[in-house]
Amino acid sequence: MTDDLLALRVDELLDAFGAGEPDPGSGSAAALVVAMAASLIAKAARRSRDEWAEAGGAVAQAEALRIRATPLADADASVYREAHGRLTRAEGADHTLASSLDRAAEIPLQIARAGADVAALGREVSERCDEALKPDVVGAVLLAAAATQAAARLVEANLTVAEDDPRVGEANAYADAALGSARG
Repeated sequence: MTDDLLALRVDELLDAFGAGEPDPGSGSAAALVVAMAASLIAKAARRSRDEWAEAGGAVAQAEALRIRATPLADADASVYREAHGRLTRAEGADHTLASSLDRAAEIPLQIARAGADVAALGREVSERCDEALKPDVVGAVLLAAAATQAAARLVEANLTVAEDDPRVGEANAYADAALGSARG
């Protein structure tokens, strides 16, 4: 598997997701969906500058969120590969496996945080952008909310070895916030 998902053409990326390898998985997909949603929001805000004086700020925020989310696709594949390798090898101490799963939960938590931020920004942009662009923004908010849900489930799955880890609650709070933004 490549360590640079972002260098792949779309058809190669889709082949990588569909291959028999453990990575990339849904965390990488969620990160890319969050980044794409942020790009759609940036486009709508950029095209709404004539009607909306503060659109430039929304563009800058959306682009910053895209830049934050994009590298998480490769990061998630990498930490998942490490954790999966430890799980499939019956070697090493329990604390090293727990440490690998802990790291594997951290990236989806970052994806969930970014997804909730994208959904919230999209909600704001949908209320101010050119009406013709609103369906794309609403679609972006829904995509970000779905990706946030997926990332939150990964946090939960990766932290099953640690009871009552507060990051599960944090990830679920991001997921709930993103859904709230999607419900409008």
